[in-house]
Amino acid sequence: MSSGKLIRWGIVSAGKISEDFVIALSTLPASDHQVVAVAARAQECAAAFAKKHEIPNAYGSYEELAKSKDVDVVYIGALNPQHYEISLLILNHGKHVLCEKPLAMNKKQVEGILAAAKANKCFFMEAVWSRFFPSYQHVRQLIETGALGDIKNVEVAFGFPLAAVDRLQKRELGGGVVYDLGIYTIQVSQWAFQEPPQKIESTGLTNNEGVDDDVSCTLTYSGGRTAKMRLSSKEKLDNKAIIKGTKGEITLIDFWSPNKIIDIDGKEKEWLPPKGKYATNYGNSECMRYEAEAVRQSILAGEMENKTVSYADSLLFAEIEDTIRKQIGVLNKYDEE
Repeated sequence: MSSGKLIRWGIVSAGKISEDFVIALSTLPASDHQVVAVAARAQECAAAFAKKHEIPNAYGSYEELAKSKDVDVVYIGALNPQHYEISLLILNHGKHVLCEKPLAMNKKQVEGILAAAKANKCFFMEAVWSRFFPSYQHVRQLIETGALGDIKNVEVAFGFPLAAVDRLQKRELGGGVVYDLGIYTIQVSQWAFQEPPQKIESTGLTNNEGVDDDVSCTLTYSGGRTAKMRLSSKEKLDNKAIIKGTKGEITLIDFWSPNKIIDIDGKEKEWLPPKGKYATNYGNSECMRYEAEAVRQSILAGEMENKTVSYADSLLFAEIEDTIRKQIGVLNKYDEE
């Protein structure tokens, strides 16, 4: 481990989300976070990424990054089906990991990743960045202090016209709205209820590859309380999460990355992040700074997991995703292994 409070990051994959993560890190103190290496499957991609972002080491394989002595923690921004093998590679080389969501292609793979993290005594977290936003922390405080009363319902919709986005539409790229969008609607429902659902009921439509592109799901919790979720890659939905309690409600606007909420008093509340060195590829990605700092704090504290997105959370997310996919008849090759 590097001296003092600095943690040194390695980046897996030189794609858009990895670039946004590096830009988000640039909004944090250089004395706390440093990107020291990037790896891609093609050396020239890694080299171009490293040059743009002034990263000292560029590798043409993930194994070289895994073996690097300079790296404390690795951010994995690769495609969904690659998360499992890359996480195992990095963990088995004794490095901490922050892996993009959805963590893996099914619960069995998640169990394998978490077992490797425990065996290697490494910190590991699924990058459910939403939960680290000030807005989500505010919601948690309202729930825990009883200001919202007992949580009764969550209504959440997440949809964009994404027909042209291969990673969502193609089976071999780990496509489907349950993986790509569902992780967000599931995690916000679990943030509100803090217990496993007792019943899951889903219906959905698939594209010509048999990949889910429009899904409706109701999660039922104790006492008949519900979370109603709708996911779509066919159309833009309102993309809000409304959490209703017996004493009031709160609305997360653009709930997967909400800088703005309508608070329990009916007034808007807003938190804005600083801008990075470059413009991000995706809106509001600067806010990945919050999860990055949480990872640093956990590593410095010697923790193996972070309570905001715990191992148990990731296992439950995967279990719910598996159940929804099964109910709508979407299986992949990983389910059969």
